[in-house]
Amino acid sequence: MGALREDAKYIYTRAIEAVLPDEAVRRALDGADFPGRVILVAAGKAAWRMASAAVSALGERIDTGIVITKYGHAQGTIPGIVCREAGHPVPDENSFSAAREALALTENLTADDTVLFLLSGGGSALFESPLVPGVELQDITAQLLACGADIVEINTIRKRLSAVKGGRFARHCAPAHVFAVILSDIVGDPVDMIASGPVSPDSSTCADALAAAEKYALRLSDTARGLLAQETPKTADNVTVRVTGSVRELCAAAAKACRDLGYTPEILTDCEQGVAREVGARLGALARENASCGTPRAFILGGETVVRLTGNGKGGRNQELALAAAAEIAGAENIVVFSVGSDGTDGPTDAAGGLADGGTVERLAAAGKTVADVLPNNDAYHALRDTGDLIITGPTGTNVNDFAAALVR
Repeated sequence: MGALREDAKYIYTRAIEAVLPDEAVRRALDGADFPGRVILVAAGKAAWRMASAAVSALGERIDTGIVITKYGHAQGTIPGIVCREAGHPVPDENSFSAAREALALTENLTADDTVLFLLSGGGSALFESPLVPGVELQDITAQLLACGADIVEINTIRKRLSAVKGGRFARHCAPAHVFAVILSDIVGDPVDMIASGPVSPDSSTCADALAAAEKYALRLSDTARGLLAQETPKTADNVTVRVTGSVRELCAAAAKACRDLGYTPEILTDCEQGVAREVGARLGALARENASCGTPRAFILGGETVVRLTGNGKGGRNQELALAAAAEIAGAENIVVFSVGSDGTDGPTDAAGGLADGGTVERLAAAGKTVADVLPNNDAYHALRDTGDLIITGPTGTNVNDFAAALVR
């Protein structure tokens, strides 16, 4: 199983390297004409790396700027750019203060000026100017994360509670032109949902927001409920958008890495949005069914699963997926299943995801635990730590969803 585990590491390392935003940002900026001042605003978990690439490409053409990223994701200083770190997945006071700085930088611009807006997943929490008290927004965000809502439902609500989401930041920047380079972390690349679409016309409606609030029985103040009934901007005439990077590219890169190692890869889907533990069980069962096929196989899926919080443990969707797969492949000597977040962080943990092999369940039992006990408590992190199966990469500098793979030798 040691060789299989090394194969897994090679595959997720190569896949993530292939979707780093550096070259993509440079391509997006190639030939762009910015006649006046250029103000850089970068928000999201890949913000630092995107901003670094932009400064490398444009140099002194950038007058000033700000990076707003997750704690631990800034990788040093960038000449002429202020770097701020803030809370994710729940916004904190640093999210609010950094957004105020960005709003101040982009005030009183002219039609000749350009806001170079570099956006990646995580921006919903990191770049925030709430229209309700910050404490209430934090509570609503926590409710949304716990109830099993998908990212589109979550962002449909978040847009209406913010002064910078749902196209409102584009309006703030007018009459300046906004040149947006967006790294997609949502299945299907809907630009108005990525980080809640600060510069994109909003395709969702008040009816969608109110329906989601009712569906998940959210606790809302009268003010918040009133904001959900107020429509968001439906046009953004001062914006140019370049979408770069996606989970589709991540899965394709994983498939190439599998072929490098002699596996025959099959991409099952790049649109997975199911419940993490259910997806993991299915992937593990599929691997088990093919365990005696006689040829190396790799089954790959990408997307963003959801976690239903039924306990008070620690973990993330990728860790839950891997642990659920462990129960299906217990005892198998020729199977490994792993799941990783391309940004290097899975939930509120320091792990990118998790891995399971045929010995995971046995090692877990030696620690006095079972998969059946751990999953309802959402405590996959401690379980996989006990079995030596956490995947820890550190912040990667990109963010294009998650991918999982089952390897069969």
